Amino acid sequence: MKSVLLAGSALLLAVSLIMYPDPSLQASIRGLNMWWEVVFPSLLPFFITAELLIAFGMVRFIGVFCEPIMRPLFNVPGVGSFVLAMGMASGYPSGAKLTSRLRQEKQLTKIEAERLVSFTNASNPLFIVGVIAVSFFGEAELGILLAAAHYGGNILVGICMRFYGRSQPRSSYVREKGLVKRAFRELHETRMADKRPFGKIFGDAVVNSIQTLLMIGGFIIMFSVFNKLLFILGITDSLAYGLKLLTSIFGIPAELVVPMFSGLFEITMGGQMIAQASGSNFFFPIIIVSFILAFNGFSVQAQVASILAETDIRFAPYFFARLLHGFIAAGLAAILYGPLYAKHQETSILTFLQEKTAPDTSLELLRFLSSFGPAVTLIMLAVGTLILLKRRLN
Repeated sequence: MKSVLLAGSALLLAVSLIMYPDPSLQASIRGLNMWWEVVFPSLLPFFITAELLIAFGMVRFIGVFCEPIMRPLFNVPGVGSFVLAMGMASGYPSGAKLTSRLRQEKQLTKIEAERLVSFTNASNPLFIVGVIAVSFFGEAELGILLAAAHYGGNILVGICMRFYGRSQPRSSYVREKGLVKRAFRELHETRMADKRPFGKIFGDAVVNSIQTLLMIGGFIIMFSVFNKLLFILGITDSLAYGLKLLTSIFGIPAELVVPMFSGLFEITMGGQMIAQASGSNFFFPIIIVSFILAFNGFSVQAQVASILAETDIRFAPYFFARLLHGFIAAGLAAILYGPLYAKHQETSILTFLQEKTAPDTSLELLRFLSSFGPAVTLIMLAVGTLILLKRRLN
């Protein structure tokens, strides 16, 4: 049955592409533009830097200092603090990529890696504030609300997941009085254990990062097309009807159900559709957007599944955590909607924010990426190609 289902789905996709070439092309171009204008140039520096920090032992250095915090709070080693910070700063799927890398380095056990990836694969602040809040909803204050619900939910999910597999063995933690001395020793031993010269380390960091981003680009383009075809074929409306029965229990307006369903597949398109259907009352739209951001969308989940497939980390705990994060973030958005948005639109703090330091910065950064992102993408692809050619010739 699984074989028939997979083959039938692939056949349906192929026939749909042939029947609707123009909408498919437009959706593909939309996904490509998003990837080469924003995703590639914004994530590549984080990926390369993370590879270098791991190779030079800096992650182990940070882990020694953060072990007393990360272990009791999240039941993961101190190196998890690096993944948490980078995951929040650069956005998904960075958390999965770095967790997978640390697992390959044997700095995490299998269970610890599954715990860590469950709460470190977050959306970045630029997307939440600049794209969702300002570009889609036109309200800077909503960025603060969405970020508080999203990152607060992340932390709560991490605390909940600390109990997952707690009977399993964990990585060793040596308590020493000389914390600074041990941190520098760990850094030095890690660097000395990697026998590659600097040029090889840097080249590997560039090539590995580009390969990961090429895979991410393929998923973004295909899910953009897939989401469009579902809408054209009427499958979205049919499945959304069943979702309406569930959401009506919570009083969610029917006009938000189809955008919500689209957002479950691809976050950007879903967020834009929700904003367009929201009207003047943002309460339910913000709750739904918070759920979608936390759920990650099937597009991001497919990227994560592909990254985790290179290791022994299972996808099921991550998927469970996404559902848990979705409900927690939606609940936090409902609770914080009054304190952070509805009741304080006239206060001096939000007036200051409305005159815009952070939102303006986000928009300027988005414009910069849209202008120069394609050039950065092409240059780095060329660099990666030259590195591979040089190695093949050698």
